[in-house]
Amino acid sequence: MYQEHFGLRELPFSITPDTGFFFSYGHYADALNTLLVALRTGEGFIKVTGEVGTGKTLLCRKLLATLDRQFVAAYLPNPLLTPYGLQSAVAEELGVPVQGQPNAHRLQKRISERILHLNAEGKRVVLCLDEAQAMPIETLETLRLLTNLETEKRKLLQVVLFGQPELEEKLNRPEIRQLRQRITFAYRLEPIDREGMNAYVQHRLMVAGHQGGGSLFRPPALQQLYRASGGIPRLVNILAHKSLMAAYGRGDPVVDREHVRMAIADTEDVASRDGRRSLWWLAGGLLAALLAAAGWLLWQRLQQGGSP
Repeated sequence: MYQEHFGLRELPFSITPDTGFFFSYGHYADALNTLLVALRTGEGFIKVTGEVGTGKTLLCRKLLATLDRQFVAAYLPNPLLTPYGLQSAVAEELGVPVQGQPNAHRLQKRISERILHLNAEGKRVVLCLDEAQAMPIETLETLRLLTNLETEKRKLLQVVLFGQPELEEKLNRPEIRQLRQRITFAYRLEPIDREGMNAYVQHRLMVAGHQGGGSLFRPPALQQLYRASGGIPRLVNILAHKSLMAAYGRGDPVVDREHVRMAIADTEDVASRDGRRSLWWLAGGLLAALLAAAGWLLWQRLQQGGSP
């Protein structure tokens, strides 16, 4: 594609969660450190929420890649499961045999025995669930029951929930208030700020192999990119990728504002949002002009009324 044109080894703005591109900046670094501290202190439930595209899955995978050999990690990327389906998935992740389709009680017992065995070996067991807002209420209750194993000092199974803001609404339901009370650490991922987004773009370009003296994106292009994306990493990636394609298609050595505008026009959700924002700005400008005109007319009338 455009890698050779811009001197890149790989595509810098893929939306696939690649831990090699993890951006340890601001609240992303804070979130990772919070998770590591919480897990090492033996907390039971930990929750990370954020809007679509803010980098929850990448953070989850970075956490799993960062945990040392002291931890045994289980990862469920799609927890839209029945209670028994959750038990089966956890058992499989922990290496518990499920042949013969044991009933829920027996499967729960096998999982507990496995966790106790790992604890006796000095291991900590962590279960990470991505897209946790999709988990049914009855499955969330089963998840709580899975964490009942504990010593006098800590839980033997720790759970990290990654989810969209809808997870908050689900956890506020009275029937799972016991689970909500067990959440001891919580973190909310926000979009990247303007300065951070500029560094984010440069970081991904460098990881992808860019060796140029300056950024491939001119300052006006970065300004346009932030305005359109709102600092949401997934949107930044989509728009930056398309902007590089536009610059490559024209044979340009760097990305300018016009290339970003072409990318915005080619991205339906962003284009419609950018269009609505432009209309608001236009309306605000018209209102300011009307108020200025009304003020001038009032001043003229006052002048005429006060003259002899």
